[in-house]
Amino acid sequence: MPGMVVFGRRWGIASDDLVLPGAFEIFIRLLWWIGTLVLYATHKGRFDCHSGAVLHGYLVVLLILLAVIILSLCAIVYISAQGTIMNPGPRRSMPALVYLRALLYIPEFVWACLGAIWVSDDSRGCAPAEVGVVIGAVVASWIILLFTVVGVLIVFDPLGSLQWRTRADEPLGLRDLESSQSSQLFDRARSLAARVWECRLRLLCCCLPQDDSHRAAFSSIAQLFSGFFSDTDLVPSDIAAGLTLLHQEQDKMEQCRDPDNVLPHSPSSPIREDLELELEKAAHCMQFAVAAYGWPIYIYSNPLTGLCKLSGDCCRNRNVEYDLVGGDNLGCHFSSILHMTGLQYRDFIHISIHNQIYEIPFFVALDHKREAVLVAVRGTLSLKVSVMKSLSGSQGISHAANYIYKRLVNDGILSQAFSIAPEYRLVITGHSLGAGTASLLAVLLRSVYPTLQCYAFSPPGGLMSKALADYSKQFVISVVLGKDLVPRLSIPNMEDLKRRILKMVSNCCKPKYKILLHGCWYEVFGGTPDDFPTEMESRREEALSQPLLGEESLLVHGSTSYQSLSSDDSPGHAKHLPLYLPGRIMYITEDGPSRRPCFSQVRYRAEWSSEVAFGSVLISPRMLTDHMPDVVLHALRSLTSNRAFSLCPSTLSNSHLNVI
Repeated sequence: MPGMVVFGRRWGIASDDLVLPGAFEIFIRLLWWIGTLVLYATHKGRFDCHSGAVLHGYLVVLLILLAVIILSLCAIVYISAQGTIMNPGPRRSMPALVYLRALLYIPEFVWACLGAIWVSDDSRGCAPAEVGVVIGAVVASWIILLFTVVGVLIVFDPLGSLQWRTRADEPLGLRDLESSQSSQLFDRARSLAARVWECRLRLLCCCLPQDDSHRAAFSSIAQLFSGFFSDTDLVPSDIAAGLTLLHQEQDKMEQCRDPDNVLPHSPSSPIREDLELELEKAAHCMQFAVAAYGWPIYIYSNPLTGLCKLSGDCCRNRNVEYDLVGGDNLGCHFSSILHMTGLQYRDFIHISIHNQIYEIPFFVALDHKREAVLVAVRGTLSLKVSVMKSLSGSQGISHAANYIYKRLVNDGILSQAFSIAPEYRLVITGHSLGAGTASLLAVLLRSVYPTLQCYAFSPPGGLMSKALADYSKQFVISVVLGKDLVPRLSIPNMEDLKRRILKMVSNCCKPKYKILLHGCWYEVFGGTPDDFPTEMESRREEALSQPLLGEESLLVHGSTSYQSLSSDDSPGHAKHLPLYLPGRIMYITEDGPSRRPCFSQVRYRAEWSSEVAFGSVLISPRMLTDHMPDVVLHALRSLTSNRAFSLCPSTLSNSHLNVI
């Protein structure tokens, strides 16, 4: 539901979000109240010290104040638990209770100050237990007040001012504004939203240099984010509840699906032998894509011995012998690449760890085992590079591919490599953002090196047009593991996810706190997906096309997200042109039940898939871990070596070879 409106503005918290924090505070204050009451009852209200009368009065007022606060919290928790996400009617009194609770902070603050003064000036002669109770009360009050201030800052919405969101003083409301006035207010709202998002990004990336390229990138990302979130009026907990419901719904659909029909969209041309051969090549190239991350991934993969092995080389400077460009700890990066690839110093043609907003690290080496000149592009290791992934479409990745293309061609790096090994073929590889960059780089170099091959591991979704994706199938192979989020992360997919979340929260008739509690239990302990009841049967279909709660804030007025809830053929679906993963897609999935005990053997299966299979985001705890480069590498190695491991899927998933 929309954020709660109190103190003249909208906040990033809804009226049904106070159940769990309120219950926790009740528990803390109840223990506090019981401890104070026990001390008071033990002394029977008599304290034999110089300021015993003052202490007696302080404790009496403290007990009364705590009781009133606990009662107000109980009322808040009870009211907040009523209704559903889309039915806030039973919670109409919540703003009044919030005002009451806010007023109670004033006497609590005053009483905490008086308690501190008493402890410092008048507590002489009193028993340590009596003084300790007052100190505990003062400390507890300050801690609760501090956490309250932090919580207020977290849920503060810079765009929540009602001066431009609603026009309550106008009898006809927002929908009766003149079109020009409404358009002017809407443009002002979007401009303010973009500025707020740009400020957030600058704060998040405060360590980045503030040059023109970074400012342009921040501005582009801010426009994208403000446009994506502006036509919904959901608070973060609503999105969390929607994701929880959607995950369970997807699990139910997966359980009902025929296990022998894992991938209905598989191209018929590649044969089994081709897949087995490409699996071996992919496993070999993946170690170079991982090595491109440098020393951080090496130490992460070898926590016990990695630092010791690299310590000697980190202090060396090989700038004279090798062309290392920019960055810190050059020796550490180079040494880790040597350890992970097994190559010799003389096999490297060029190594660049230069890392800017459109300029990402890569290295060029001679792979004698596969007789290839190999170009490995680093993925999203640092915040500087990960910012690019949020850019609209493939703009940032295209800039990065052009940068590396100019370095390889204009600086003569590839010419130098092929002068040493003219019979070798060109192979380009990368992981994550590096995979997307490698794919576009392969397209740029295809006309000059017609035999080149590209292996893109976990590439970002929404990268190529349909025609370019079909063309790249001749020389690009994308490898995707499980429910990896990044290959499914395109603007159309995110718009689809937003619509599905809106449908879920609109149809579910359970209170939000029950949804979240059951979701946490389901994620941690598993079990049967919640077969939640819905209100769809009793609601008119056209009601779903209205903004949440019927409240028409400026930013949701005329929103395509709400207008498209009842129809998958609405114009909102055609807002962005579909973009696809590059090349042929090798899809690796776990063979067997999705949930199993840790330290149990895991089997994988690899199949050729179609880009259509990645047309929606899959919600799962593994949607992030399946993207990690070390997890993808171990999955490929287990497929090609028939080795069985007994590790948790969050760290490593293993299998016997099972190729379809």
